Amino acid sequence: MIESMTPEQESNKPKRQFNNLVNNPVMEDYSLRYAPQSFRKWSEYAVATSALGGIAYLADFAIGASIFVTYGFASGVWAVILAAVVIFLTGIPIAYYSAKYNIDMDLLTRGAGFGYLGSTITSIIYASFTFIFFALEGSIMAQGINVYFGLPLPWAYLICSLLIIPLVVFGMTLLSKLQVWTQPIWLVLLVAPFLAILFKDPGAYGAWTHFTGNAKGGASVNFLSIGLGAGVALSLIAQIGEQVDYLRFMPEKTEKNSGKWWTAVISAGPGWVILGALKQLGGGFLAFYIFGALGATLAVEPIQQLIKGFGVLIPAPFIALTIATVFVFLSQVKINVTNAYSGSLSWSNFFSRMLHWHPGRVVWLFLNVGISLLLMEFGVFGFLNTVLGFYSNVAIAWIGAVVADLVINKPLLKLSPSYIEFKRAHLYTINPVGFGSMFIASVLSIIAFFGVLGSTAQAFSPFLAIVLAFVLSPIIAILTKGKYYVARPDALGHSAEEGDTHALNCVTCTDDYETPDMTYCPYHEGDICSLCCTLEKNCHDMCKKPGVIEVSMRK
Repeated sequence: MIESMTPEQESNKPKRQFNNLVNNPVMEDYSLRYAPQSFRKWSEYAVATSALGGIAYLADFAIGASIFVTYGFASGVWAVILAAVVIFLTGIPIAYYSAKYNIDMDLLTRGAGFGYLGSTITSIIYASFTFIFFALEGSIMAQGINVYFGLPLPWAYLICSLLIIPLVVFGMTLLSKLQVWTQPIWLVLLVAPFLAILFKDPGAYGAWTHFTGNAKGGASVNFLSIGLGAGVALSLIAQIGEQVDYLRFMPEKTEKNSGKWWTAVISAGPGWVILGALKQLGGGFLAFYIFGALGATLAVEPIQQLIKGFGVLIPAPFIALTIATVFVFLSQVKINVTNAYSGSLSWSNFFSRMLHWHPGRVVWLFLNVGISLLLMEFGVFGFLNTVLGFYSNVAIAWIGAVVADLVINKPLLKLSPSYIEFKRAHLYTINPVGFGSMFIASVLSIIAFFGVLGSTAQAFSPFLAIVLAFVLSPIIAILTKGKYYVARPDALGHSAEEGDTHALNCVTCTDDYETPDMTYCPYHEGDICSLCCTLEKNCHDMCKKPGVIEVSMRK
């Protein structure tokens, strides 16, 4: 039962005030919230183009080059294709649910079997993805600056980190313009070296199919090499999180825009991996093209690959170097603004839950960039295969558990709610369905990654992770009978699946938010927004105790 408050106690209950960084929607970008309909003013094309602009990165060139140099053409091409198929299939349901319910990867994970704090660990997994790849992409940009200007790499790393920050401060509003304006130029520069080689040295493509690199088995297909190579490429599976950071701003799906809506969601969601796989193959080809002249170490550096590629198009060495450097710079800015942006969202989610404190997304932007800079200074690029191979085991277990909930537990077993419930007030702290399956799958796959279970399991450890997570999620859901998905019903009767978006006033911060972002709070005895609910540390989750909501609303 709820004890009545005296008028003095009621008047002393603090109202929440956010700083200017949080109150500015252009800077904050609804980092911890449902993206309201009133803010989503972009067209399907603009959202999709912004999302696809973020995959301009050249880490694909480096990853593909590393795979082909290490395992040769025969195994490398199958490794890239296998990873791409897995990434595409897992990305479809994630992109759909995010675009439909207008939420980011963290909020999606909460409602897809992980629970409120259970998804905290996935925030760290996702944040790790953003700063690892920010460091890799920044290293590639720094290599270009080093080659062109002769600036020492440590200073180049610093410059490549700091210049990203002002571009990310204004969130989707600025990023959408940046990605749309630069996309045509980037596409032309992307294909130019390959077309030049095709016309001037067409025999190179045929010779590439016989490339063995450093593969011990020569030119033949090696089963274990395919698994190891695919494991490196599968580290990119968490890229879908960055895609949905844009897709959450999709307009509502209607009968009139259904075709455009689906085209945008599929192309900018799972579709990113099609271009990604092509870039990995391109990086593998260019690595082969310069392997004989520069050796294995330099062959995996995109700047070296592009200098040679543009050199075929433009014989003047300085001009070719200049164009290659411009392309590297443009590509890495386009992706690292996305890495920094998504990282700031992920850290915001993590710290708001752990500390009940939200100084604004922009503050965590500096943290994410700072960690990335440290990784660059420690030479993360030199350990590309090892870092990405290890990371993929954890990332794919997370994605596998989420996908299993979206495609099995919700529509088939109907043990998970048909919509995505992301509000703290309605979720259990831990849901063993998603969190448990991810934990078990990632632990076993990491054990396999270090060779404890034999060479085959070591090579295919990421696949072990996704299979285990995908199978365990529905099994645990059945065993728990779906008990840990929803802690209490929506007292206001406006769940996310109903599409009710009229505004309500938050009793704590006194701002207006659309109904999917609101819930009833017995502690404050009124409607409260999801962020104020997240940050409240004095209520001790009283709303989830039996009978509390009913008694409070009768009062």
